[in-house]
Amino acid sequence: MPSKPKEPSAKQLDLERYIPALVNFLSNKLSSGASVCYRKNFNVGVIEWRVLAMLKVETNISANRICQVIGLDKAAVSRALKQLQTLGHISFIKNAKDGRSSLAKLTEKGEKLHDKILYVALERERLLLQGVSQKELDTLIEVLLKLNKNIKQVNEFKLGNTT
Repeated sequence: MPSKPKEPSAKQLDLERYIPALVNFLSNKLSSGASVCYRKNFNVGVIEWRVLAMLKVETNISANRICQVIGLDKAAVSRALKQLQTLGHISFIKNAKDGRSSLAKLTEKGEKLHDKILYVALERERLLLQGVSQKELDTLIEVLLKLNKNIKQVNEFKLGNTT
């Protein structure tokens, strides 16, 4: 049985057990490594890759929708969209429901780039998961999904909201 998290009165963080730090450290290292790899091999960074991947899952979507799903700020997504458009990987259409916004979609060139990067992304994931059993992986995914559901209340926390 896992040990219980320390009470909020702890004098310092235990960086080997503090979940936000562990997740953040892993994410930062994965992102910077992916960015170097993707820039070197495909002339796009990790943020552009995330946008490409999102547009493969959902087409004709707004920058706001991309931000909502992948959790990046609008400025970073807007820069990525602009770069991807300049490189010919995405195109925009006017949003019929809201004339003030545009919807992004992959071009044929963007689809091809996505598929090339996907191969590399999945290979990087395979290397990351070496030594992790299927049961551990299933548990990890289950826990990460639960943590993701808690993000809204975590981000709404205000001092004095303690129970």
